[in-house]
Amino acid sequence: MKRILVTGAAGKVGSHFIAHILQLDPDVRVRALCHNRILEPEERLEIVRGTISERAAVHSAMQGITHVLHCATCKETPDDVMDVTVKGLFWLLEECRASAAFKQIILIGGDAALGHFFYPHPLPVTEQQKHGAYPGCYALSKVLEEVMLEQYFIQYDLSGCCLRAPWIMEKDDFSTPCRLARTYSEGRDGVTWWARSGPTSI
Repeated sequence: MKRILVTGAAGKVGSHFIAHILQLDPDVRVRALCHNRILEPEERLEIVRGTISERAAVHSAMQGITHVLHCATCKETPDDVMDVTVKGLFWLLEECRASAAFKQIILIGGDAALGHFFYPHPLPVTEQQKHGAYPGCYALSKVLEEVMLEQYFIQYDLSGCCLRAPWIMEKDDFSTPCRLARTYSEGRDGVTWWARSGPTSI
């Protein structure tokens, strides 16, 4: 049975993903790690309260989890950004590598890691594009997340990927079919199990 942990679960991406995956796959179970905003529990959806910046909360939330969708982040909040985006991801990756149940993590990153609308890009942006955070702590945190995730892939052979989302606004329409989730792992068809058939919500 697939057991997914969603961080930042009450945000737009996390909440849409949860609604979609519960409808798409009757065998999946979802655990939502919620801090400031709380989702309503329902069948196959467990709510865990806590902040990702605290190791004990992450350890508790990761018990029995097979897949992680990491959406938790900060915007331009210097007092919180290192605890949430850097330390929080570190605790999460530490739990992933120590878990016998863990299979895959997907980080919802952002095009802020490339300074997409701030610096000129005369060539198409590809996976080989160097990081280039624009001024501010949010873009910097997106770069640090990606670098940390990549190093855990190298150091511990974790399976997963980073999806660079564009800036998501409150009234954006997530109903347009899209295929975004891909994996770096060998021996797979390149598309994660939750994006193989039909539209996804992320």
